[in-house]
Amino acid sequence: MPTVARDLLELLDLEELDVDLFRGRQADTDRQRVYGGQVAAQALIAAGRTVDQGYAAHSLHSYFLLPGDTAVPIIYDVERIRDGRSFATRRVVARQHGRPIYYLTASFQKAEDGFDHQDVMPDVPAPEDGVDMIGLMRAGGAPDADALAREWAALEARHLGTSRRGLPEDPEHPSRARMWVRISDRLPDDPVVHLAAFTYASDMSLLGASLAAHDTNPAKVQMASLDHTLWFHRPFRADEWWLYDQASPSAGGARGLSLARVFTRDGRLVASAAQEGLIRPRRD
Repeated sequence: MPTVARDLLELLDLEELDVDLFRGRQADTDRQRVYGGQVAAQALIAAGRTVDQGYAAHSLHSYFLLPGDTAVPIIYDVERIRDGRSFATRRVVARQHGRPIYYLTASFQKAEDGFDHQDVMPDVPAPEDGVDMIGLMRAGGAPDADALAREWAALEARHLGTSRRGLPEDPEHPSRARMWVRISDRLPDDPVVHLAAFTYASDMSLLGASLAAHDTNPAKVQMASLDHTLWFHRPFRADEWWLYDQASPSAGGARGLSLARVFTRDGRLVASAAQEGLIRPRRD
């Protein structure tokens, strides 16, 4: 998996096979399935390659259909749904072995002025006061900590706590998790790169927030992302600290729903995220 920003940039640099057809390389990993954030980020890059300059992604909606095979590249087929004066829409299907493994619909918009407001950033400790996420997992005896350390090596994550451990009590929101995240090395100034890098990182912990209210070992839960949605509100850099303020409003039927607000260190609300995933207790 990417160990420095350069490796992540290489992962996001798709090969153009034909008009609206791209091939994404795989990271060097011993994991048995492709990390979902990688597929989403590569699909966003593919969609963005087909949009005229002046349009910026403001949202993506996607479904994970099948586990990705880490041994072969992924083909991204882009369909140009709409090109308007203000908005452009793209649909991307990611394929392996002739089968779709992931679908993405992304919307792009030309910059406009308009009404402006946002939620207030919660009062939280600084990134320097957080706990290294991988170190915390190792201390807790997580069996896949070393594998995740390799998978997320291009990221820095500082854990601030969950609703059960470390966060102030909030009876109205029983399942919460907060952390600071950034890409570990400096990225180019291209805004598309920062959106894709953020998309890559956004899948790392979101589903876990749906377990924060429960006294359970994640190793005893079968977890898989089912869908993933992002909204981009304001430009920001993925290589500078952003707060991942996550909460799960509901879990049931072996599925958990997690929502998140993304704030920069100076308090700007720059993105929102939503994900539903499988959280099935293992029966063995």
